[in-house]
Amino acid sequence: MKAYRIRDEINGIEEPPGKTWFWELQAGVIDAGRCIQCGTCVAACPSNSIGIHEDTDLPELVKMCTGCSLCWDYCPRGGLRYEALWPPSTVDAGADGTIPEGAVVRADASDNYWKITGGPPGDGLGAVTDSYAVRAGARPDDAQDGGVVSALLIAALAGGEIDGALVTRPSDDPDEPWKGVPHVATTAKEITDAAGSFYNQTMALAELDLSRYELPAKPRIAVVGTPCEIQGIRAMQSRRWPTGAHRIDAVVLTIALLCTKSFDYQGLMLQLLAKDRGIDLERVSKVDVIRGRMIVEYRDGEVAVDEPIKNFHGAALKGCDECADFLGRSADLSVGSVGSMDGWSSVLVRTERGRKALDNARGRLDFRELDDPAALVKLDNFDKKIAFDSLRRPFDPDAPLFIDYAEHVASYQDTDRAPVVADR
Repeated sequence: MKAYRIRDEINGIEEPPGKTWFWELQAGVIDAGRCIQCGTCVAACPSNSIGIHEDTDLPELVKMCTGCSLCWDYCPRGGLRYEALWPPSTVDAGADGTIPEGAVVRADASDNYWKITGGPPGDGLGAVTDSYAVRAGARPDDAQDGGVVSALLIAALAGGEIDGALVTRPSDDPDEPWKGVPHVATTAKEITDAAGSFYNQTMALAELDLSRYELPAKPRIAVVGTPCEIQGIRAMQSRRWPTGAHRIDAVVLTIALLCTKSFDYQGLMLQLLAKDRGIDLERVSKVDVIRGRMIVEYRDGEVAVDEPIKNFHGAALKGCDECADFLGRSADLSVGSVGSMDGWSSVLVRTERGRKALDNARGRLDFRELDDPAALVKLDNFDKKIAFDSLRRPFDPDAPLFIDYAEHVASYQDTDRAPVVADR
């Protein structure tokens, strides 16, 4: 690569053993179109050498790389074996993908069988102590589904359990309508203002450089993110080292949004919606994906778009095809719309921290039994099949961002397969 040639010419020495450089991440993930824009590489870099390109929103080297290998090691599309982060479950799904009646799913520390496909960690809902259909008693106007995440975060903030929450809010740039950007909300109003869904990734973990926020010396932060973002956090917390500016240690609660796919902002919002379909993004009040359809509504109630989600897969991030973690198994709580009736959210409690956060918010929430846990298992199995096929397929640099599998067309129509289903 050019970068290696320049370095060799400058220092005149052989490559030191055991080095992995940012340029290798760039070649294997970023330039290959596989980057999922989670921001893990930025947060992992101990020398703060990785930033975000202002035009592409992709990671870039902003100063000298030391070859420490951490950006590669913790990248969910690089060296990270993210399925090893999944606490194992004790229940196998039935042949039809359903969970046996009365089955209890919880972590079993004696189980060390780690695989993406097959084995206890890949079956059922994963390590779950409780599951519910939940909705907030009072929901912000822009809240998605049950408004559960907003209620959880506000309760945790009010109870002194957290000092802030890393969420996604609308961009302030008038040239970026309906673009989500990361933000650490420190008040109930900021959390409420961030309610709703954005279907682009935000390099969220790069925002864990908390120096520009007014927070205590030892802040406690909740993170609401996609499963890949939670994978990065959990991996970095499991293997500590002298970090740079990013406060991974500050994260005390993780909430994963059930997710099969995220999108490139320009491809989805500016090209497929604004340009190709003539959608006036300034008039849009809500973007949602439910029951396999993309729904866009204007503020006056008019439905501007109601189409199968597969019509928009051309703008999906190609690297999302490789992910088999629809259910966010590494998080404290997993939340999404699949498995619950309209206006409610499915909530999977995975850890004691998650249970405590949910209990703290009980006065703000309505609970009922999960409506259709089999729908969650079915979609999770389908997502793993996509990942397995993607990982077996030889890489084609000229392939489109998303490759439709003809044998799965019927499945797209028959399931609730949806991209990021935020519920804030």
